[in-house]
Amino acid sequence: MKSTTVRRVALSIAVTAALTGVAACSGSDSPKGSRGGDKAADDKAGDGTNKAGPIAALRSVEKNTDNADSAKVESTTTMGTMMSMKADGALGWDDGITGTVTITYTGGTMSDTMRQLGSTSMEARYLPDAYYAKMGDKFAEQSGGKHWIRYAYDDLTDLAGGSGAYLRDQMQNTTPNQSVKLLLASGDVKKVGEEKVRGQNTTHYSGTVDVADLAGRNSNLTKDQLADMKRQLEHAGVTTETVDIWVNDDDLLVKKTEKGELATGSMSSTAYYSDYGVEVSAEEPPASDTADFKDLMRNQPAA
Repeated sequence: MKSTTVRRVALSIAVTAALTGVAACSGSDSPKGSRGGDKAADDKAGDGTNKAGPIAALRSVEKNTDNADSAKVESTTTMGTMMSMKADGALGWDDGITGTVTITYTGGTMSDTMRQLGSTSMEARYLPDAYYAKMGDKFAEQSGGKHWIRYAYDDLTDLAGGSGAYLRDQMQNTTPNQSVKLLLASGDVKKVGEEKVRGQNTTHYSGTVDVADLAGRNSNLTKDQLADMKRQLEHAGVTTETVDIWVNDDDLLVKKTEKGELATGSMSSTAYYSDYGVEVSAEEPPASDTADFKDLMRNQPAA
């Protein structure tokens, strides 16, 4: 396992999975039932009568989307010259992230690197304790015959310190309602209007997040939630980000777009969510066909 290409790909997959996944630049969340914030606002958010203003409406969307527990996801993401990708699958978030997603790298340096290993597409599986990425036969030839890379969340933290903790948090908290939290934190969210999205009637909301001034004006997010979100965005190199979401009549997120500037270039992401409550499963790959990220990265030069 001394191949520089193998180690580079293993690290690149960890970074892109964390930064993009199915919802770019999402932040970690508190456990269900203990979110904090204004309880009266939460109670009002859940009664279906909160259409008076965008903040109240988004509180309902955040709550309902979170409580749905699972959905099918389609997304496209571009991050400067580093990569462009598309993803398609289903994820659940009732107790940590679980599910299976097919990721295809369509451009950028990441696509070129993957092509060197015989395939620009891979299967990704989210389990409570680890993220798994399935590579092609050419990768296996250079990694002791193993097709899968296992990214144990605790190993990411141990290997990379603060940055590793960021990767872990991102992989474990890539849920649709995080884009709603970003809008709430922006403080200047506005209702754009009524629009059709894939045949559904939706309401379109938009806002811009200035990371340097992430105050959550009138958002009802707690200080801890705001501080955590700011930390996540700063780790990702995000300075500003424009977030748009489209919400159906059931107060569920059906589309979101995010556009922003990273330290490494421009970022844009579009995701569609459907079939909320869909059954989701993900099996742990065979140990005999799996290589640990920490082993692949052993002796990796510091970067």
